[in-house]
Amino acid sequence: MLHFHPSKLFSCLIALSIVLLSWVIAPVAQAYDNPELLPDHYTPVIDLADSLTDIQEQNLAQQLDEFEAETGWKLRVLTQFDRTPGRAVKEFWGLDDRSVMLVADPRGGNLLNFSVGDALFELLPRTFWIELQTRYGNQFFVRDNGEDASILEALGSLEGCLRQGGCQVVPGLPREQWILTLVTSVIGGLVFGFAAQPREPGKPFSWQWALIFSPLWGILFIAFGIGPVVTRTADWLPLFRNIAGFVLGALVAYLSPMLNASSTSET
Repeated sequence: MLHFHPSKLFSCLIALSIVLLSWVIAPVAQAYDNPELLPDHYTPVIDLADSLTDIQEQNLAQQLDEFEAETGWKLRVLTQFDRTPGRAVKEFWGLDDRSVMLVADPRGGNLLNFSVGDALFELLPRTFWIELQTRYGNQFFVRDNGEDASILEALGSLEGCLRQGGCQVVPGLPREQWILTLVTSVIGGLVFGFAAQPREPGKPFSWQWALIFSPLWGILFIAFGIGPVVTRTADWLPLFRNIAGFVLGALVAYLSPMLNASSTSET
């Protein structure tokens, strides 16, 4: 009958565990650095997930090459799903401080991710990249417009900002964002109208209370209602609508006590 010393048995179990872990982890490590998935010729677009049509891929590759020759900024696109070349693309593309790699991967909550060179943060702050990702890579935009539109629209905004020397925010005002600015403008107007209601006989307007509440309605109307509009678009119509919403909200809140008093007296 064979007998194993406890210390020897423990050592054997550790060795077996290391072998099993090495065998399990090895394929995963290879997936993060797999140069075999790289093309055998130069191209600024590697579409492993087939997010683009052949024509879109060819046109985009030509567009990115022309943009690099014009501005000196490297824009690269990698789409992936269950396969990725991982870190091998850095050497393949020669990514540096003047490079941006857009990675489109539908497995996450957001389609788009960006690997940004340090030199670009001088022109495009970190908040710009967050807004760019959330605007064009969110699930609703991808569902309604497709992965190809998400990639192309994001690159279009990026190229436009780099050509004009940088942006603090992503150009353009989506309908959902404008509706949010309209809502905050109306709420700001309600706060202003409520604060300005007459509280003393002979004074039809309470300027003191309006000034006391100015930090609240000012933030809602100016910072959240006007600021996002004027910094993203030159179109006057959204701005006019937000101002009208503020005025309407102010009138409703200011006149509501008078209307209530009038209806009560008639009753």
